[in-house]
Amino acid sequence: MSSTYPRKRFPRSARVRTRAEYTSVFNGARRVSDPLMTLHWLKGETPARLGLAVSRKVDTRAVGRNRIKRVLRNATRHVRPRMAGGDYVIVARAAAKTASNDQIREAFERLLRRAGALPVVAASGTMPPPEGAEPISLTVPESPSGRAEPAC
Repeated sequence: MSSTYPRKRFPRSARVRTRAEYTSVFNGARRVSDPLMTLHWLKGETPARLGLAVSRKVDTRAVGRNRIKRVLRNATRHVRPRMAGGDYVIVARAAAKTASNDQIREAFERLLRRAGALPVVAASGTMPPPEGAEPISLTVPESPSGRAEPAC
């Protein structure tokens, strides 16, 4: 492998690795569930770490189990800076086998929000502006020719 292509591994520091770490998460964690997976979350002061449990009951083929894990690791890479500190363990369910990658990612993010580990994103226009703020104008400025200019 060439040095021009850096490795895109999920760093060790971002993983729950040992049996003792998994056991402490399962014994003392908060748990929320979805039809595709269950999230176990143990709050902590350390940066967010992810552990994955995808058994052969979910998919007998290693390719299928690895796809689920790959999608969850990739989703974690994108949301990890916004996640609350602590250890997260995902236990996949059999329905994850037939779910698309987007469905798995959305279920993961939904569980994080339900657990309170990820800030809830409000839909555009649903929150009132802060007090004393100028209202935002959504009109398109007109050009000297009298036609509206397209936004870039």
